[in-house]
Order: sequence, then C-alpha cells, then structure tokens
Amino acid sequence: MRILEVAGICVVALLAFFFAIFFRRRLLMTGGGTIRLQVHINTIVPGRGWSPGLGQFVGDELRFHRMFSLAIRPKRVLDRRTLTVEERRLPAGPERLTMPGHWVVLRCRTADSVIEIAMADTTVTGFLSWLEAGPPRDPGSLRGRPVFGPRPIEG
Repeated sequence: MRILEVAGICVVALLAFFFAIFFRRRLLMTGGGTIRLQVHINTIVPGRGWSPGLGQFVGDELRFHRMFSLAIRPKRVLDRRTLTVEERRLPAGPERLTMPGHWVVLRCRTADSVIEIAMADTTVTGFLSWLEAGPPRDPGSLRGRPVFGPRPIEG
C-alpha cells in the first residue's frame, strides 16, 4: 500500500509540473510580441547545446524564456541598442536534427559577447524589422556593410 501512495504522489507531482509549464507558456504568449526561437547556450560539443524557448519583445529588449523552465525571469535579455547581426546561415551538421528545416541561424554580437539564435525564416523578417526600428545608433558601432539586403553593384 505504501508503494502505491508514493507512486500516486509522484504522478500527481509530475502532472502538476507539466501543467505549470503549459500555463507559464500560455501566459507568456498571451501578451503578444512572442516568437519561437532557439538560443545556442552551450558550445562545448559542435552542433549541440541549443535551448528551445520563447522570445518576447518588450520595448527595446528581446527576452528569451526557456521552454522547459519554471523560472519567472528570462534566461537571456538582448538589448536592440547593442545588438548587431553579423551572419546568417542554414543549420549545419547535427543542428539540422534539432531544429526544423525552414529555420535560420543568426550570429549576433552584443556589447560583451557573441550569441547564436535560430528562428523560422519567416520570423527573421520581423526580427530584423524590430532591430532596425530602434533608436539611431552611434555610426561607429556599425561594422562593414549590412548582412541582409541587396549588395552594392561594383564596377
């Protein structure tokens, strides 16, 4: 009888955990300005270490909340005033197994680090619009020509 009680308590606790995760996700998505994305958190093993989650646009910040976490605070906060996109590429190697085929990986630079984020190809357009809609930056902070858009005709 004692084993059944412990098993029942574990099942109820597990169901409560999944309900809490589902409720947290729904709560984040009701505010609007939310996208699905993945952030490259661990770079020890090449192609692995991607963490799925939700990105929430709040003013000048993109707040990354991990999908399977009960934390109230975001795991990462990216400020668009210091964020620049350096490279756009398709998932390669083991990355293709962890994300859908229509996703794109963006290598971004913040004030103090380099971060890779992945999102759907259709979401990239909205992300870049949000990034460019910010306040004017210091002209010295932009490096080289833009990664996206038409390339200048040389000749």
